[in-house]
Amino acid sequence: MTPPSAQSTGAAALPAQPEATWVGHPRGLLTLFMTEMWERFSYYGMRALLVLFMVAAIQDGGMGLTDQTATAIYGLYTAAVYLLSLPGGWMADRLLGAQRAIWYGGIVIMSGHFTLAIPGVPTFFLGLVLIALGTGLLKPNISAVVGELYAPGDPRRDGGFTIYYMGINIGAFLGPLACGWLATENWHYGFAAAGVGMLFGLIQFALTRKHMGTAGLKPARTSTGDDATFRRRSWIGVWASLALVGVLLIGGLTGLIRYDAVGLAQSASYVILLVTAAFFAYVLGLGGLSSRERGRVIIIAVLIFAATVFWAGFEQAGSSLNLFAERFTVRDFGNFTVPTTWFQSLNSAFILILAPLYSMLWLALAKRRLDPNPVLKMAMGLIMLGLGFAVMIFAAQLVVRGDAVLPTWLIFTYLLHTMGELALSPVGLSSVTRLSPRRYVGQMMGAWFLAASLGNILAGLIAGEFRADTVETMPGLYTQIVLTTAGIGLLLAVASVPLKRLIGKES
Repeated sequence: MTPPSAQSTGAAALPAQPEATWVGHPRGLLTLFMTEMWERFSYYGMRALLVLFMVAAIQDGGMGLTDQTATAIYGLYTAAVYLLSLPGGWMADRLLGAQRAIWYGGIVIMSGHFTLAIPGVPTFFLGLVLIALGTGLLKPNISAVVGELYAPGDPRRDGGFTIYYMGINIGAFLGPLACGWLATENWHYGFAAAGVGMLFGLIQFALTRKHMGTAGLKPARTSTGDDATFRRRSWIGVWASLALVGVLLIGGLTGLIRYDAVGLAQSASYVILLVTAAFFAYVLGLGGLSSRERGRVIIIAVLIFAATVFWAGFEQAGSSLNLFAERFTVRDFGNFTVPTTWFQSLNSAFILILAPLYSMLWLALAKRRLDPNPVLKMAMGLIMLGLGFAVMIFAAQLVVRGDAVLPTWLIFTYLLHTMGELALSPVGLSSVTRLSPRRYVGQMMGAWFLAASLGNILAGLIAGEFRADTVETMPGLYTQIVLTTAGIGLLLAVASVPLKRLIGKES
C-alpha cells in the first residue's frame, strides 16, 4: 500500500514486556494488528469510493464534479494524511502518549466515515477533514507502539513488524471489497461500512488494550523548561490550529471563501517542494555535517526525489486507474457485474503473495554479496512502475478504437506496480532511517513524508488530465508517464554505482 507511516519517537522509560504471548510474540501485537487491520479496512474501503462518488452524476447519488476537480480533491485529501502524521506523532510524544493518540484518532476517523454516510456537501467535506485529522493522529503512532513491545535487540522484532504489515494489507484487501459492494446499492452505505469497520477496531482495542502494558502509555517529558507550562501552551496551539481549520472549512461551505481545488493543489505542491528543497539546502550547507554525513544526506535527497516520482504514478490507482476501470473495462460476467472498487484490492493481494518472496530474494542476494544498493533498488521500483503504465498504453489504444478492455490489462498493471512498490517503499524508509545523521533522523523522516505528500498531490493533478471527453489523449499521457518514471529509473540505475560511494562503509 502507500508508504509505511512515520514512527513516533515517544517513549516509555523501558520497553514493555507483557507476559501473555500470541504466536510467540507479545500479546499486545494482536491488539495492534487488529486495530490497524480495521483502520486500513476503513481507509482503503472509503478511498476506493471517493473519486467514483465525486464524479458520479447527481441523479445517480454522486456529486457531479469534473474529473479534474475530483482528482485534485483526492490528491489534497491523501496528501493531508501524510502531512498530518507529523503533528500527530508530535502530539503523542509530547501530550497524549501513543496509546491515547491511537484511541482518539480512531474515534475521529470513525466519526468522519459516519459523517460521510450522511448525504450532503457540508457533511462530505467535514467527513474528509475528520478522517484526515484522525488518520494523522493514529497512523504514525500505532507502529511506534509495535516497536515498544520489544526490548532492544529482541530477535522477534522484525518478525513482529512483518505480522503487523500483514494486518495492514488484509484490511486494505477487504475494505474495497466490502465497502464497494455496499456502495453499488447506495454510495453512503459504503461510507457507513467504513465507519463500522473502524468501530470494530475501536471496540477490540478497548477490550484488549491492557495487553500492551506500558508501551506507548505515556508521553515523553519535555527536555527544557517547565513541563506544565509547555503542555498548556502546546494545547493552546493545538486548539487554535483546529479552530483555524474549522474557520477555513466553514468559510468554504458558506461561500465566504472560494476554493479552487486544482489551484489549491498546485499551490500546495509548490510549497511542499520549496520547503523540502530549503530543508536539504540548510542541512547540507549549515547543518555542521562531516563529509561522510554530507554524502549520505545527498543519497537521502536522491531517494526522496525518486519516491516522490514513484508515488505520483502509483497513486493513480485510486484516481485515473479507478476511473479507467469504471468507464472502459469489461466488468459484466454473466449475471454478475464486478464492482469497480474491487480492483483496488489487487495491490494488497499481490503484496500478501509477493512480500515473502521479495524478502527471500534480498536475503539470497545478500548471502552472495549481490544485494543491490538502495539507489539501484529504488531505480528498479521506478522502472517496474513505468512498465505497468506501458501496459496501459496498449489498453488505452483499444479504448480509443471504441473497445472496452478486459480486466487483465489492469490486473497486470497493478501486479507490476506492486512489484515496484516492494522494491522501493520498504527500502526507502529503511535507508532514510539508516543513513540519516543521528541528530537529524526525525527531520529526515519528516522530509520523507513531505515527499509522499507531494507525490499524492501530483498524482491528483496528473489524474485530472485523463478526462472522459478526451479519450484520444490517453495513450500519449500514459507514454509520458512511462518515459518519465522509467527514464528516471534508468538514470538512477546508471548513477547508482557512483552514488553508492557516498554511502561509505557501515558504522
